[in-house]
Amino acid sequence: MKPVDRQWVADAVRTVEADSNRSADTHLHVFPLPSRWGVNLYLKDESVHPTGSLKHRLARSLFLYGLANGWIGPATTIVEASSGSTAVSEAYFARLLGLPFVAVMPASTSPEKIALIEFYGGKCHLVEDPTTIYAESRRVAEESGGHFMDQFTYAERATDWRGNNNIAESIFQQLTLEPHPIPRWVVVGAGTGGTSATLGRYIRYRCHPTLLAVADPEGSAFYDSWATGDPSVTAAGSRIEGIGRPRVEPSFVPAVIDRMMRVPDARSIAAMRWVREVTGRDVGGSTGTNVAAAVDLIREMRAAGERGSVVTLICDGAERYRGTYCDDRWVAAQGLDLGPHLEDFERFLLS
Repeated sequence: MKPVDRQWVADAVRTVEADSNRSADTHLHVFPLPSRWGVNLYLKDESVHPTGSLKHRLARSLFLYGLANGWIGPATTIVEASSGSTAVSEAYFARLLGLPFVAVMPASTSPEKIALIEFYGGKCHLVEDPTTIYAESRRVAEESGGHFMDQFTYAERATDWRGNNNIAESIFQQLTLEPHPIPRWVVVGAGTGGTSATLGRYIRYRCHPTLLAVADPEGSAFYDSWATGDPSVTAAGSRIEGIGRPRVEPSFVPAVIDRMMRVPDARSIAAMRWVREVTGRDVGGSTGTNVAAAVDLIREMRAAGERGSVVTLICDGAERYRGTYCDDRWVAAQGLDLGPHLEDFERFLLS
């Protein structure tokens, strides 16, 4: 491979880093729980990033990783396999650097996400069979002389898990003045596995007693793989965009996860709607998965007489899912009954 012009790389790194410098850290919101419980729930709002999701952090790290490795040059076509949000964020950074971008995506990806990728100048290459997106991404990259970013392989290694204002360091710094500054639980989902890897490693590196729970939607391979120790497990795939995978991705690091929790899709969607009712924040489906798991953990803490804090993430906003999770007709067509779960969440606050 011909070496990339070092001055261009230096300018590109500064451009990507400047984006981070312009963006204040994301907010840590307090979820309204009864004060008598002695338990605090916090939502770290990753939807306020410039591209509207947690994946903005990943995209920035992947670009810096590719630039530092000499994989990205001034005429490199960037190719990614993505169900949406990572591609949106990578399209944004590609536009910052003046590079062409192609997202290889399942044809079922929401129209809202496709429109966002195209808004940032990216092209969408849709495939009917989601299991082919990896091979198709490599083919598109090879034929264009481009670079396949491969978030599912590089997510866990592109981010500095020791600190450097990563999401884990940010959470613990923001909790410093709270009643329970060292959380009992941090709850996240897994798409690539990069976020859970970063958090799990950071917690151990800083010697915190915090436990890491990963909430996994139905149809995902991660839960069964973690439970059985078998990395070859496969599954049908998840209806909750952004998390859950039909296979165990290379960036998924099971050894840093203390507990995995399977969340039914109806419960995830009910939880996202419940969050809006209680907080006024319009969140996406993967946030619903996170919150549903956090509610169950808080119930367990209360039953055991524990006090403490639980932290989870707002991954993105509901505006990306107006035609799916926010649409009662779509929900009914999927055979999902939200009623029992909404009633359960309402009882939770009254208990």
